Amino acid sequence: MDNQEQCSPSEGRVDRSTLVSEVGKNIKSVLCQRCGSKVLCPGMAVFAEKALFLPSMRKKTTITQSEGSVDGDTLTTHWLVDDMYTFENVGFTKDVGRIKYLICADCEIGPIGWHCLDDKKSFYVALERVNHA
Repeated sequence: MDNQEQCSPSEGRVDRSTLVSEVGKNIKSVLCQRCGSKVLCPGMAVFAEKALFLPSMRKKTTITQSEGSVDGDTLTTHWLVDDMYTFENVGFTKDVGRIKYLICADCEIGPIGWHCLDDKKSFYVALERVNHA
């Protein structure tokens, strides 16, 4: 897939004109960076800005917590989905406090997103953790 776009964490900014429609929805499909599985179809999520901490991306079996601290990033640009059944392909981690992290259901890489158990209608997918095509 030659036309995939990835948001670089070092850039910190997303070219919204190629990803976000006039009504604030995703123009392109949202794909797993590792295996290319489709996470969301076009037009199914709304662009949202919210500072959320996500642990560093690892395969599920290698996610570890050392000395009480977790390596990760605070990301601010996300796709917001209000129903978990909107996703084409996403998995959820076990509860981490009041949070469940979103992962690719096919290759189990993640976390690609964030969900607070207190808010049943907010599922965030970080733009920097996915590709678009």
